[in-house]
Amino acid sequence: MNVILETSKEDLIEQLAEWGEPAFRAEQILQWVYQHRASDFSRMTNLPKALRERLASNWRICDMEVAVHQATPTRDAEKFVFQLSDKEEIESVVMRYHHGVSLCLSTQVGCSFGCAFCASGAFGFSRNLTVGEIMGQWYRIQQVLDEEDERVTHLVFMGMGEPLANFTNTLTALRRFQDSEKVGISYRRMTLSTVGLIPEIERLAAESLPITLAISLHAPNDYLRSQLMPQVNARYPLKDLIPVCRQYAEKTGRRVTFEYAMMKDVNDHPELARELGVLLGTWPCHVNLIPFNPIDGASFAPSDAGRIAEFEEVLKMMGVSVTVRRSLGRDIEGACGQLRGRRRKT
Repeated sequence: MNVILETSKEDLIEQLAEWGEPAFRAEQILQWVYQHRASDFSRMTNLPKALRERLASNWRICDMEVAVHQATPTRDAEKFVFQLSDKEEIESVVMRYHHGVSLCLSTQVGCSFGCAFCASGAFGFSRNLTVGEIMGQWYRIQQVLDEEDERVTHLVFMGMGEPLANFTNTLTALRRFQDSEKVGISYRRMTLSTVGLIPEIERLAAESLPITLAISLHAPNDYLRSQLMPQVNARYPLKDLIPVCRQYAEKTGRRVTFEYAMMKDVNDHPELARELGVLLGTWPCHVNLIPFNPIDGASFAPSDAGRIAEFEEVLKMMGVSVTVRRSLGRDIEGACGQLRGRRRKT
């Protein structure tokens, strides 16, 4: 069955034309879906009844359902597990900050890169998400937020999977999220995280979209990074990755963020902070220190608050822009893949 969230406006117009319907019906349908989050075609009251019935017989609006919904006691974070049409599951997280409501999206079922500290790849890689499945996470969650009169204001592609390994579908979703006729979120309010796939970073830079690029770094040298992220660092070592990141910043006018999960006695020594400062220098980039969120089966523990503060201070003294990310969602298994992994074990 066809899915509206999977379909471009042009393809929808073509389908309607085969039914003898005018092109403007496509705009009406998409407005109901994207602006009003209509739960079914019967609500689209400005469409002829016969068309609504035909749509209901041949199309679905969204092809995924909420399987689990958890919230922290303070509701600063909410975790969603979605079941897809093939029974696979993915996760998304809503995070509330002073600047708005951020939605962390998945782009793949599982992950193929096998980073030592990450729950997403613990059960391997199944497949890429379709455009409709990427969009569907926003659609289902925004339906929930509508009940509280809230709106997703920022998107972060940091959920399950590697966004740039699903390049075409991720790029199409980015464009639809930005489209004012659909979701209407500015590119400047989108962040895309990658383990550092150099050819795809270059492809993304060529699109000249003002999206913030976040590099999953976690180590200031190849020796340590190869222990934490063996697959990707073997292909794209730091000596090749950092110059490409600088080129991305120059091309898009957006500073690059380097994500650094702080793991006790692994990558949190002040000497490593000095090494990181030397690696990055003073070009327009930013380091985001992330208190590590422990996961089942991993031998890593979160760094002490004092050690994180010391690491941060060293970077500041070296002229590197740095912040410590506010930790959200630990009590709802907020790290990517945690809740899905526990459900697969039961």
